[in-house]
Amino acid sequence: MKKMWNSFKIAVSMYSKLPVPKSEWTEENISHAFIFFPWIGALIGFIVYGVFKLKEWCLAGEYGISGMTFTVLMVLVPVGITGGIHMDGFLDTQDALSSYQEKERRLEILKDPHTGAFAVMSCAVYLLCIVGIYASFGERSARSAAFGFVLSRTLSALSVLTFPKAKKSGLAAAFSDSASKKTVKAVLVCYLAVLCPAMMAAGRESGAAAVLAAAAVYAYYRRMSLRNFGGITGDLAGYFLQMCELWMAAAAVGAEIMKACLG
Repeated sequence: MKKMWNSFKIAVSMYSKLPVPKSEWTEENISHAFIFFPWIGALIGFIVYGVFKLKEWCLAGEYGISGMTFTVLMVLVPVGITGGIHMDGFLDTQDALSSYQEKERRLEILKDPHTGAFAVMSCAVYLLCIVGIYASFGERSARSAAFGFVLSRTLSALSVLTFPKAKKSGLAAAFSDSASKKTVKAVLVCYLAVLCPAMMAAGRESGAAAVLAAAAVYAYYRRMSLRNFGGITGDLAGYFLQMCELWMAAAAVGAEIMKACLG
């Protein structure tokens, strides 16, 4: 139990800004950290969905609060809880991909602490897209997106454990090498076995569309990483997570709108 508690603390301290007691970063303590990574997504999804319901309640009661206020809050919740760690990986990856350099140079750009112009533009476009998508949430798409925060982290963790690594050092390699892979992969697969049917039950057509979008982005992420970087890194895992959440939410909203149009 102590080892699992330490793994939980490491996962929370690494992938969120939530205050937890410190734990020593030993291979034993890191070994089960990925089991708890999706739990952070569950907290984010719960809060985002709560903000959505609060938005509906306030708009129905005509309390004079703009719906956009709540939309922006929904966008800020993941950033506030995670500290933007995954967005950082997304932006670094966008800089590297937009450079059109050789693989070795792309990997160097991923490590570069300076922010490039393409990262800034990508951040602006991403946030505009996510605000527009969240502003269009209905009940089913909001439920699906809430589950999506858990699904994206489950898939991201699986990729770190199973995909080839672009380099032998770095956080992705460290977490992969230290993980009790057989146990952790079994737990993550169990998460998937529960999550996907739950998303489809909660969101119906929106949930099904979100699951399909997640699968498509996962396949693209693997192919893109191998082709452009020779494998994945921690930054690429963050890139995938952000893209997965964006496209799941977009697919859920699109399915909901199509359902409404078709009656």
